[in-house]
Amino acid sequence: MDKPRSHVEQLAEYVKKNIKKGYTLDALKFSLINQGYTRFSVENAIALANKQLAEEIPPIKEKPQITYKIEDKEIELKQKKSFWNFLKKLFS
Repeated sequence: MDKPRSHVEQLAEYVKKNIKKGYTLDALKFSLINQGYTRFSVENAIALANKQLAEEIPPIKEKPQITYKIEDKEIELKQKKSFWNFLKKLFS
């Protein structure tokens, strides 16, 4: 038999369901408090919902790959020389 859930667990389920629909935590908090739930119960439910949602996220298994690109310095020098040659020709 299922054990009876507390009102905080029920609120946490409500919060999780509505977060998945796209509602913000602030909107849900404001709505629940206006419906008569205590601020303490709502904050506990949000904390429980955040904890449960965090447990559902699968861990990252692959490590990011870092690649390095070494540029040839000769190419940079040739570009600089050609720019200076261009200026020489322009002002000569």
